[in-house]
Amino acid sequence: MELKQAYANSPKTYEGYGSRLGVEKGAILDWSDYYFLHYLPLCLKDYDKWPALPGYAREVIDEYGKEVVKLCGRIMKILSLNLGLEQDFLQKGFGGEDIGACLRVNFYPKCPQPDLTLGLSSHSDPGGMTVLLADQHVAGLQVRKDDTWITVKPAPHAFIVNIGDQIQVLSNAAYKSVEHRVIVNPAKERLSLAFFYNPKSDIAIEPAKELVTPERPALYPPMTFNEYRLYIRLNGPRGKSQVDSLKSPRK
Repeated sequence: MELKQAYANSPKTYEGYGSRLGVEKGAILDWSDYYFLHYLPLCLKDYDKWPALPGYAREVIDEYGKEVVKLCGRIMKILSLNLGLEQDFLQKGFGGEDIGACLRVNFYPKCPQPDLTLGLSSHSDPGGMTVLLADQHVAGLQVRKDDTWITVKPAPHAFIVNIGDQIQVLSNAAYKSVEHRVIVNPAKERLSLAFFYNPKSDIAIEPAKELVTPERPALYPPMTFNEYRLYIRLNGPRGKSQVDSLKSPRK
């Protein structure tokens, strides 16, 4: 615990070690520890918060971040083309190469009463895209399809990619962000790495004009990612109600 506290996060940046063990969300408790690291922009990266042990940890995390950013860039091109737009459209909407990226390592301890807890409460990711490296041996991630929670089976050497709220807004809901949660296990602990690929924090994100028509008007008002994150933090994870509440009542 002393070593964990040496890397403890602060309310200002969230960077470093934190715990949500026993944090109450209504009648359900969150049940996880996490380690949060900024990767981009470089001005936010604080190597003092990056683990010094083992000795190669920082080098490996840096290399991992570099490669996942490249992967996200390729996925953004595919998503843009699939909308019938230029391949660099979504990337430009995110601020070009001046994007944000961060890593959250999640640890879900064994839980003696899993029916009373969730590893992480139901939510959609507020950013652009999440690339999840899930535990190969212990399932825990669930996604919501209509009114059913479906457990995602982990596959070796595979990423799970979740669309976030910012791509839902930019695409005028042609793409939907994924509502998900994490369940815990009474017999096994679980580990996962979530890499978040986000727009530049201070540019307005709004539905692409190319995707707005009289039949399908803009569903969301302009809002920066910083403004949206603050909105999320003040209200906490509540399924997809956060992004849905931004919609105009007439739409």
